[in-house]
Amino acid sequence: MGGGRERLAALYGVATSYSPAPGRHVDVPEETVVAVLAALGVDASTPHAVRLALGHHERTAAARLLPPTVVLKGSRPLPALPEGATVRVHTEDGRVLDAAGPFPYGCHRLHAVAPDGGGRSADATLIVAPERLPAPPERTHGFLVQLYSVLSGRSWGMGDLGDLAELAAWSARVHGADFVQVNPLHAAVPGVVGAPTDPSPYRPSSRRFADPVHLRVEDVEEYARLTGPAREHAGKLLEEAAALRDGVLHGGALIDRDAVWALKLRALELVRAVPQAPERAAAYTAFRAEQGRALEDHATWCALAEAHGTDWRRWPEGLRDPRSARTARARAELADRVGLHRWLAWLTDRQLADAQRAARGAGMRVGLVHDLAVGVHPSGADAWAQQDAFATGMSIGAPPDAFNARGQDWGLPPWRPDALETLGYGPYRELLRGRLRHAGALRVDHVMGLFRLWWVPEGCEPTRGTYVRYDPEAMLGVLALEAHRAGAAVVGEDLGTVEPGVRDALAERGVLGTSVLWFERDWDGSGAPLEPARWRTDCLATATTHDLPSTASRLTGEHVGLRHRLGLLDRPLAEALREDTREVGEWLALFERLGLLPGGGADAEEAAVAAVHRFLLLTPARMIGVWLPDAVGDRRPQNLPGTWDQYPNWRLPVADASGRPVSLEQLMASPRLRALMQQVRGVRPAVGGQ
Repeated sequence: MGGGRERLAALYGVATSYSPAPGRHVDVPEETVVAVLAALGVDASTPHAVRLALGHHERTAAARLLPPTVVLKGSRPLPALPEGATVRVHTEDGRVLDAAGPFPYGCHRLHAVAPDGGGRSADATLIVAPERLPAPPERTHGFLVQLYSVLSGRSWGMGDLGDLAELAAWSARVHGADFVQVNPLHAAVPGVVGAPTDPSPYRPSSRRFADPVHLRVEDVEEYARLTGPAREHAGKLLEEAAALRDGVLHGGALIDRDAVWALKLRALELVRAVPQAPERAAAYTAFRAEQGRALEDHATWCALAEAHGTDWRRWPEGLRDPRSARTARARAELADRVGLHRWLAWLTDRQLADAQRAARGAGMRVGLVHDLAVGVHPSGADAWAQQDAFATGMSIGAPPDAFNARGQDWGLPPWRPDALETLGYGPYRELLRGRLRHAGALRVDHVMGLFRLWWVPEGCEPTRGTYVRYDPEAMLGVLALEAHRAGAAVVGEDLGTVEPGVRDALAERGVLGTSVLWFERDWDGSGAPLEPARWRTDCLATATTHDLPSTASRLTGEHVGLRHRLGLLDRPLAEALREDTREVGEWLALFERLGLLPGGGADAEEAAVAAVHRFLLLTPARMIGVWLPDAVGDRRPQNLPGTWDQYPNWRLPVADASGRPVSLEQLMASPRLRALMQQVRGVRPAVGGQ
């Protein structure tokens, strides 16, 4: 690759090579670099184009008085500006300050006038953020759960926000839990005939708004005031919902998100016809004003998707632009449906607030830990409304590694780092503010993406992608600011390939990491299981995650058999079982040496699961997470990476060791769960297990 193109790529944060492992160097294909630069609006297709692009960049940088966005950490001064320039800071609360500062935390406007007397001036976004994010309370424990998988006797075929409130309050009062971490509750791209909704919560239509499929319909205030035929119709829908629920809990059916939503939508359309009380109407009006254009865009996309299909890239040409005159006309023509989706967003926001209020009211010091997916579906609402912020023709994923030699393509369009800077990180700020509204903490999926992401050009194999850098000071600064405003901690999912220095940078800002027991080994030494005292403090420590085998499955080796049956093993079954037995045996030996595996009458598997969690308690980790299915012996992962229709990803209810679904009420009464949580709380069971 020519030196000019390498220099141009470096200016835009595009890697021309990378190191997947120490001592190993991989050159990025030249055509990949050209394609990625093109997605950033830079022509690098020929040497002449490269020279023009370099010249343009140099002239623009020389003429620029201010960068588009300036991020300050804490009370640090403004960066160097042209000598003699007049600088004013217009704060978000309406004050005007000079360049000396200090400046309050917030998102302000920086105005500078050049000293040359020519009247040249510039404006920039000034983001002033705390040096560190809020920390969670010392030593907390809680549950990790996929909300859809926990069905109560009132659920309509999948877990809902009413179930979440009940789960949180119960786990706090009975088990002293301080948090419940849930899967992303983002709005999904709805299914259509012949194409059901993608059940993965990590490929949403919008990360900004939650999905109304999680609503508990009967908890909507106006539901109680249904009368006449509407009340009768609602009663029939309740009967259909009960059949859906019973099919999952007792009939072996998978969770069917589309069937649940079809029933809920019909019921909510009935409820919407009931006049709101004045205080409710006022609250709805306030929500609309607060959410502004983002809410209008989301509701408009939902209405247009009903009329034209769920892929906006195939809509009539004028509707592909959210700011076009044709879209404005369509919004007016579809005003009733747009209004419905605005209202649904408000109801969902209210029930999210209720769930967090229930958690904190029951004594949780953290409450709900929401999950932020790494990206959005290319055909969804966010990609339509924020086209200027996304890179066209690109998808994010992961390069080849020891677990996947072909790399990964997640089918999610990446944000353009240059566009984020130009927009003052507005889309990112709005996103975080929305997800933190009713959260005690936020889990950030693939938190390494705040530093760099693997971009794959459309039509290319993931192996032919490259890394594109983001400004970590800006990304972490905005995260710190919004977490500070919400008083919420942040947990980063930093599993897998992590660039050197990233974990240190995250820890410096107060972002907790994620430590999963089976991955915590002395990788720089013997490779043996890591002694508990050597674990990091600032982390959420768990035994497993939604993408990994349950603890019972790991301990028994059943996960190896599952992968074998689905053709996912890359070696003979006997060899894989021997390796798995050896690895698990090393952990069990450590547990026994630490006195965590007492002999006696307890069931061997339950004793081993308890030992895993007692081990986590010996580490200095600030947060201890218990995967809720582990507490009842569930054998099945909620998601099995590498599968699509071979395994029912994201559609399984929590089940016991025999595979029988367990309702929320049965979870609350489970002796096995109670015994495990007594261990987590450090409480020894009384004689007879009472």
